[in-house]
Amino acid sequence: MSLVLDSSIALAWCFEDERVPAAVTVLERVVDSGAIAPASWPLEVLNALAMTQRRQRLGAAQRLELTDLLRELPIKLDTETPTQAWGATARLAELHQLTVYDAAYLELAQRLRLPLGTLDRALASAALASGVAVLGVDS
Repeated sequence: MSLVLDSSIALAWCFEDERVPAAVTVLERVVDSGAIAPASWPLEVLNALAMTQRRQRLGAAQRLELTDLLRELPIKLDTETPTQAWGATARLAELHQLTVYDAAYLELAQRLRLPLGTLDRALASAALASGVAVLGVDS
């Protein structure tokens, strides 16, 4: 496992108009070395794909295909995310004015001492301020 994976970068893989070079580089790293994400990651990604389908940006068949592709990637889900949410994650959210969802990525990257793959500028800024390396935004 080589990095903590944020949903923003994974979703960029799904849409050609959002697929920036940094996102492709992170995807290659995930394929080669795996990644870890908070336990909420599949819910975030699947919700975003469902909302995109409802907005008619993609069809049901394409959504299912993307779901299958993401599920097959070597991404481990962190089992401590729910426990950490009550303490460290909530504190990080407050400190950096992040959503608790985004703070979960930062908490995991700090705890495991791994870089964070994200395209979310606010999350990247908070990670850098916390001494966490960032892959994706301005990398």
